[in-house]
Amino acid sequence: MLSERKAQEEMVGFALIMIIVAVIVLIFLSLSLRNQEEEIVENYEVDSFIQSFLMYTSDCADGYQPRYRTIEKLIIDCNKHETCLDKRNTCEVLDFTLEEIVNEAWKVEGDRPVKGYILQITSGNSVILNLSNGNTTNNYKNSLQKLGKDDIEIIFSAYY
Repeated sequence: MLSERKAQEEMVGFALIMIIVAVIVLIFLSLSLRNQEEEIVENYEVDSFIQSFLMYTSDCADGYQPRYRTIEKLIIDCNKHETCLDKRNTCEVLDFTLEEIVNEAWKVEGDRPVKGYILQITSGNSVILNLSNGNTTNNYKNSLQKLGKDDIEIIFSAYY
């Protein structure tokens, strides 16, 4: 009878040790997961955004057989001061179209994770387009894309 009681005490002690170890492991695990801040905006998202909006087709035709300019072509044509078939300025179409795209893709109002953005398109020392919205912070991801022979640079920064 005495040995049975000792065995029961040892089993209860072992169970208590296992419970204490499990609680310590859970506390350690929750603290380590809480400290890992996940990036809100990744580099590939900013790069992909530039690549995708360059392929977007605008409503600016460049010939009688309607061929509509992509944003990439609009940027190049804006730099050359060309017009659409309907006599609209390519720079105005570029500004309007990109503002719609960027505002829809990178919403900054309210409690959104993205706090602001800046999109700048330059050719040499001249600015073709400069769009910004929201606030700039110390946390940001940006990307640079070069176009054509005219030294056109597209720089997009997303702040979070």
